[in-house]
Amino acid sequence: MNISRKDLILYAITDEKCTGDRDLARLVEEAILGGATCIQLREKNISDDELTEKALILKKVCNAHNVPLIINDNYEAALRSGADGVHVGIEDAPVREIRRIAGKDFIIGATAKTVEQAKKAQAEGADYIGVGAVFPSPTKTNAIRITQEQLREICSSVDIPAVAIGGISLENVNEIGDCGQAGIAVVSAIFAANDVRSAAESLRKKLNK
Repeated sequence: MNISRKDLILYAITDEKCTGDRDLARLVEEAILGGATCIQLREKNISDDELTEKALILKKVCNAHNVPLIINDNYEAALRSGADGVHVGIEDAPVREIRRIAGKDFIIGATAKTVEQAKKAQAEGADYIGVGAVFPSPTKTNAIRITQEQLREICSSVDIPAVAIGGISLENVNEIGDCGQAGIAVVSAIFAANDVRSAAESLRKKLNK
């Protein structure tokens, strides 16, 4: 396993709808200074070259703070930029194929909405799973919801760590309690905030409790 549970406590995912025209590198650094333990670069509407360029910039920021940088979906851009890994959805490239190409030291995260998907991801070589949506998501309005019981069942079905994702905010994070997840993944709860560092700090304080 290439990523630890403590690296997944507060997993911050970028989104251009949240960050707007603000300096992304600066926002990512503020998130890390506030307590984010992992960064995912998620940009859906840019070219592979643009994604690689952004990843190269963020990799410098993440390296400076010893925080993993994960790229959403595009493992080729992740490899070109020297990012630490990739996170793939159920309909993206298979984990087994990415592992074959990228090697054993590359971090691979995979989305899992069922026990079967979680077990398959682990069997194919995933390092962690993302499980959700645990709440209605403002960034993925069509995301399938899962219950706390389903979250608990999925987390306990595999040995690799899991992060809960989907609509998690400072106001509702306590509602999912301890279902076996290593941490939470958030988008707007950090990157839509005017003060990104403060938003991350507040979430981390709640998680630490």
